[in-house]
Amino acid sequence: MRHYLDHAATTPLRPEARDAWLAATETVGNASSTHGAGQDARRLLEEYRERVAAVLDADPIEIVFTSGGTESINLALQGLWRARPDGTTAIVMPEAEHHATMDTVAALVEDGAELRRVPVTAQARIDPEQFALRLPGAALATALVANNEAGTINDAAALAAAAATAGVALHLDAVAALGHVPLSFRDLRGDSAGGVGLVAMSLAGHKIAAPVGVGVLVTARTARMTAVLRGGAQQRGLRAGTQDVAGAAAFATALELAESERTEEAARLRVLRDRLVSGLRSAVPAAELLGDPTDRLPGNAQVLFPGAVGESLLFLLDVAGVAASTGSACQAGVAEPSHVVMAMGRSERDARSVLRFSLGRTSTDADVEAVLAAIGDAYARASGAGTGARS
Repeated sequence: MRHYLDHAATTPLRPEARDAWLAATETVGNASSTHGAGQDARRLLEEYRERVAAVLDADPIEIVFTSGGTESINLALQGLWRARPDGTTAIVMPEAEHHATMDTVAALVEDGAELRRVPVTAQARIDPEQFALRLPGAALATALVANNEAGTINDAAALAAAAATAGVALHLDAVAALGHVPLSFRDLRGDSAGGVGLVAMSLAGHKIAAPVGVGVLVTARTARMTAVLRGGAQQRGLRAGTQDVAGAAAFATALELAESERTEEAARLRVLRDRLVSGLRSAVPAAELLGDPTDRLPGNAQVLFPGAVGESLLFLLDVAGVAASTGSACQAGVAEPSHVVMAMGRSERDARSVLRFSLGRTSTDADVEAVLAAIGDAYARASGAGTGARS
């Protein structure tokens, strides 16, 4: 039997989202066409846009459907950069962001941007005061609502308020937070006027049990943003291309269900996670939970196993039927130490000795028990495999 504890990477498709997707495909027509079939598709699309907006407390016109979190982040950051106020060149970015953000900002730096880095705390938290110090005169800023590796939840409202006070446009990456913490775009924007403060928020469907390949960028009416994709005036001219009605249907359905279950499910996952963490510490006394011990995503447990090679632990657990994650980037087939762990002030050796267990809607006691039954032997073997440090 397989035990899946990598819901932060992607979570199993909800039957209701699958059914909504299939039902929407029965409506034939391009939502941009003016004939009856096209208008039928358009009415359906706009219904789903309204349903998404209602959950996120935004206006329907502010909902831009995309192919997922990475595209949403690229559209936000590249679009805000290209429409930046004259004379501004700086981008404010904390150290422990997702690679979709880091790599996009790196490309903008090559295009002439100046990067202002914001350190994070030992728990991977963004300090709003440190964030605010780097904002004046910046072209734009970006930040995670919740850290995708460490699970620490940031004070998104304080970050948005700081950006508004400084007169800087802010993008929030809420991909990891969606379905786990309350997200009101209107409340987070507060009294922001014009194109400053929170103007864009990125979301991905497959993190809330919608299909892979659909996401949302919530974009304020007043946002100054240039399109990245060209070829049509769909979605306020921000995202050209034939709109995915079926994907919108699945996203809206999964989002509504995730929000309706959020409070109860968060409580259930915290109990499972705390049992997992307690059991890991009993089996491996040296194991250490990283990130904030309480103010974290309910299903997240990022654990340091000192002296063990994370990749070896991952392999040994997989052989035992347990799927987890190292929480580190793997680019071009080369495993890299977690930049998040290193941003928290840990060594490269520690950054190579971390596993992220993430629980979700389908997680059970049996999944936790499977990890605890396998971790002791896996740790003993992975510890003997080497330090994991580069030579």
